[in-house]
Amino acid sequence: MKTQHPRSGRARRPFRALTAVAGIAIAGLALAGCTGQGSGGGGASETDASGKVTLDFWNGFTGPDGPALQKVIDDFNASQDTVEVTANIMPWDTLYQKVLTSVASSDGPDIIAMSASRMPQFASQGLFMGVDDYYTDESHDSKALNQAAIDASVFDGVNYGVPVNYTPMMLYYNKDLFTAAGLDPEKPPTTWDEFAAMVPKLTVDQDGDGKPDQYAIAMGDHETVPIYPSLLWGTGGGIVSDDGKTSTLADPESLKALDFWVSLVRDQKATQIGMSGADADKLFQTGKAAMEIVGPWMTSGFDEAGLNYGLAKPPAGPTDPAVLADVVSMGLPANTSDEKKAAAYQFFAYWNSAEGQTTWADGSGFPPNRSDVADKVTSSPYPAIFGAQDVADDAKLLLPGIAQGGPILETVFTPALQRALNGEGSVQDIFTAASADVQSQLGK
Repeated sequence: MKTQHPRSGRARRPFRALTAVAGIAIAGLALAGCTGQGSGGGGASETDASGKVTLDFWNGFTGPDGPALQKVIDDFNASQDTVEVTANIMPWDTLYQKVLTSVASSDGPDIIAMSASRMPQFASQGLFMGVDDYYTDESHDSKALNQAAIDASVFDGVNYGVPVNYTPMMLYYNKDLFTAAGLDPEKPPTTWDEFAAMVPKLTVDQDGDGKPDQYAIAMGDHETVPIYPSLLWGTGGGIVSDDGKTSTLADPESLKALDFWVSLVRDQKATQIGMSGADADKLFQTGKAAMEIVGPWMTSGFDEAGLNYGLAKPPAGPTDPAVLADVVSMGLPANTSDEKKAAAYQFFAYWNSAEGQTTWADGSGFPPNRSDVADKVTSSPYPAIFGAQDVADDAKLLLPGIAQGGPILETVFTPALQRALNGEGSVQDIFTAASADVQSQLGK
C-alpha cells in the first residue's frame, strides 16, 4: 500500500461547504468549553484503567512509512508509564473531512497530523490551539530542530504545530528505462530543456494506438503532492505573491511555466492525464513511467518492487531551481485540556528527540527534523539524500501561512489545470480566469 501524501487526497468539497461545517465545529467547541467537557476532542475520560493519560493520534501514514511511525509511538509508550498514544490511521482526505466535525465530539482526536500548509485553513476557523509555549519551554530541546519545519505551521503570528517531518521532493528515475531509451542511466535531466529533450525517447507507444504504453514521467493532476503548482517557480512565477495578498497566476512568468508543462503533457503525452498521486506512484512502480517527482515515503515501496532507480534534484527551471518541500505537523484541538496538552507535549518532545528522530529517519527514509542526529542514521541511505544541503538550499514551501491555500489549490488551480491539460481552452484564457478566482479567495 502506498502512503498518500498529506498534500494528496484533499477533501474535494467546496470551501464554502468546509466553512459551513467548520462553523458547526466551532459552535461545538464553545459548547464543550461551557459545559466543562472539552478534553482534546471532548472525551469523557482522560485516563485509562491504569491511570495513563490516553491520546488518540489521527494521521494519514497509511503506507510504507507507517511502520516507522508506529515504531516511534511504541518506543514512546514503552519509555514511560504516564501517557499512552494510539495511532488512528486513515487516508488524508478522510482525515481532513473528519477533523471539521470531530474536534469537538466525544470521539474526536487528541493529536492531529496534517500538512502544515493546511493548518492555517483550520486555525483561521478556531479549530486549533496555538503551541508557541511548546517552543519556549527549554526542556523540549527544540533548538536543533529544522527552523523551516517549525515556521511552516505559523499563521497570523501564532504557531499551531510541531513537526512530524520536513522533506523536499526528489526526482526518481528508472535506470533500466533510461538505458533502454539509449540514455545514460547516471545522467537524469537537470534542466527543463534536458527533460523536454528526453520526453520523446522515454514515451513509448508500442501498438501505435495513440496511447503510450510507457510515459516519460508520472505526474498526478489531482489528490496529490502539488508538483504542478510548484513548477511555476521555475520561471519566476507562482500562484500568490510573497505577501499572500495578490494572485500572480496570470503573470507572464506563471503563464510561461504553465505553457511549457501543459504543452509537454497535452501535446507530447509526457504523462498520463487524469491521475491521482496514488495512480502516479503505481505507474512508476510498475515500470510504466520513467520518472516521478515525489517524497521519501515511496522509497521502501519502490525498493520492495525491485525497481532499479536513482534519485536526483528535480530539473531546474530557467529562472529558479526551487524544489517543492512540505512539512507534516502535529496540532491540538482548540478545546484540549491542560492534562492532555501536557501529555501531548511529552509525546511531541519524544518524537523530536535524538532517539525518536533517529528511529523515524532510519525506518521511513525521511531526513531527520534535527540537525544533530545525521551521523546516527545508519540503516537507510535516503535521509542523507533527501536532506542533502544542495537540495535543502533550494527547498521551498507552497502557499505557507495562507488560510485559503487549500481551497485555492483544490477549487481553483486543480480544475483549471485539468481543463488546460484536456484542451478545453488556452492556458492564458483558463488561468487568467482562474487568477481572478484566486484573488476572490484571498479576499475571504
